[in-house]
Amino acid sequence: AVKIADKIGLGQRINMIMQTAFFKLSEVISFDDAVKYLKDAIKESYGKKGDKIVKMNNDAVDEAAKSLEKIEYNKEEWLNAEIKEIDIKKVHEIFETPEEEYMVNEIVETIAKQKGDELPVSAFISEERGDLPGPDGSFPTATTRFEKRGIAIKLPKWDDGKCVQCNQCSLVCPHAAIRPVLLTDEEVKNAPQSFTTIKAKGKGLEEYSYRMQLYPMDCTGCGNCVDVCPTNALSMLFFDEIVEDEATNNNYSKTIPVRDNLISDKTIKGSQFKQPLFEFSGACAGCGETPYIKLATQLFGDRMIIANATGCSSIYGGTAPTIPFCKNAEGKGPAWANSLFEDNAEYGYGMALAVKQKTTRIAELMSKILETKELSEKVSNATKELFTEWLENKNNADKTKELAPKLEYSILNEQEEVEELYELEDLADYFVKKSVWIIGGDGWAYDIGYGGLDHVLASGENVNILVLDTEVYSNTGGQASKASQFGQVAKFAASGKKVSKKDLGLMAMSYGYVYVASVAMGANQNQVLKAMAEAEAYDGPSIIIAYSTCINHGTDMSKSQREMKIAVDSGYWSLYRYNPELKKEGKNPFILDSKEPKTDVQTLIDNEVRYTTLNKEFPAEAEKLQQHLRENIKERWERFKKMSEHGF
Repeated sequence: AVKIADKIGLGQRINMIMQTAFFKLSEVISFDDAVKYLKDAIKESYGKKGDKIVKMNNDAVDEAAKSLEKIEYNKEEWLNAEIKEIDIKKVHEIFETPEEEYMVNEIVETIAKQKGDELPVSAFISEERGDLPGPDGSFPTATTRFEKRGIAIKLPKWDDGKCVQCNQCSLVCPHAAIRPVLLTDEEVKNAPQSFTTIKAKGKGLEEYSYRMQLYPMDCTGCGNCVDVCPTNALSMLFFDEIVEDEATNNNYSKTIPVRDNLISDKTIKGSQFKQPLFEFSGACAGCGETPYIKLATQLFGDRMIIANATGCSSIYGGTAPTIPFCKNAEGKGPAWANSLFEDNAEYGYGMALAVKQKTTRIAELMSKILETKELSEKVSNATKELFTEWLENKNNADKTKELAPKLEYSILNEQEEVEELYELEDLADYFVKKSVWIIGGDGWAYDIGYGGLDHVLASGENVNILVLDTEVYSNTGGQASKASQFGQVAKFAASGKKVSKKDLGLMAMSYGYVYVASVAMGANQNQVLKAMAEAEAYDGPSIIIAYSTCINHGTDMSKSQREMKIAVDSGYWSLYRYNPELKKEGKNPFILDSKEPKTDVQTLIDNEVRYTTLNKEFPAEAEKLQQHLRENIKERWERFKKMSEHGF
């Protein structure tokens, strides 16, 4: 069935093929009648999506009828066959602690088998759970790695002879299921025969070999890695063709340490050598949102605190019992919590204020020791020097990470009993500058939670906001939001949205002291990386609005990143950064990163069912609204061009 769907162009959609097989085998009605009814249903169900999709489904019915093969078997042998449990998880994760093993085997596996109702409360308060939380709704992180769902029909195969080591495939992977590995000569020598490597390229990598490693049991087979590869070094092959070798390779790759300090993470290539602390989520294959979250965790994850609005990102981000947020080798990773649509910005704001209070208290205690003669005499010069250095660099993340272990060690080894030192010891987790992020979709940011979001931006506090803009309420079924565009069809906008998209970025810029960026990974990867780094470093509120392709768009999700590029090239989406820091240097704070539209928006319209549906149902209305869309695109471009030339 899968091969038929693949040949016809339906990808992984085999529903019509399987329905045809059912009617052919069951004979509940005449097969000729069944085919007629199936094709009538295809026209009814898919007619709005275009003639091409109708034809592909009709072809699927015809091919399925011709492709059935009869299998002869011994009925008695089959009825008496021995039941064997087959281990389909070809890649196995190692439990880090006995408590983790208990949690996965007794809790996670039981719930995954949909037998959670059978778990007694005592299972959640068992001594075998160790320090894990009790029955309060908390779950340990880093548990999606144990699922090993193996749901991909096709997997990407790496061709080491064509690879240029750009790491773009790793960047865009929605599930962190393909990653670069750097190996020493000894590690290469000990690798399985199928584990091919090439000489690593780049300054600082001269002593290493390189491999792009697939996680075959975690990959969803979306194909975005193949689509973005500039040298065709990846190709999609059927799961069974490569899974055995890739599972062996994956098991070995997990024994190789992450080497993320050899080249700068300020480049796309360098950033991808850092461990993603968001992996193997339950997001859709080809999801346009998750690559942004994954990149943020690679850059800041070991010190991130995340407030996540309800929506797609809260579902794939924290669906009990498995959590995709994870930890590095030092046991550090994002602290994540979910709040509602209507108050997530306030929720994250509270976290930011709590962090500020604790870091302020640290500064007060250090200053008190340094400035009070009686206390200063009781503390060693080495510790006091560290206090001075921390106070001078408390907003420098890299410097605080360097100082934190030195401070902890020095404080613990002080000889005199000083009450302020004990309090500093309790606050040691906050020696490293925390990175607070408020994350959610456009339904939250543009609509239901906008009041809170605006309040947080206006506060002037140092907090980062990431808006995953799909231009529709994705998780709740595809309702129109204020982020939806002219002519877009969605629930509550069945005849096309009649008004333009709300310009959230422009509204945020009006404050003058908010860092604002509009990004689209598929159009400009470096701009995304730069915007995230600038937003996080900015000592004040920041907001990044990230264009995210979605299945609700009705487009080919194997080309999510390409669709983002089409959106930017046509002017449908603009790339820019507004950095208030530039005003201090006498520069224009507004930087327009996208070029003048060079293609017509019709390409995007033709690619997405959310627009083509209107052409089918209400052609006159479609023509009118799409003309409004073109005018809106032109008007917005002219506005941004003037801002880039003359300032906001």
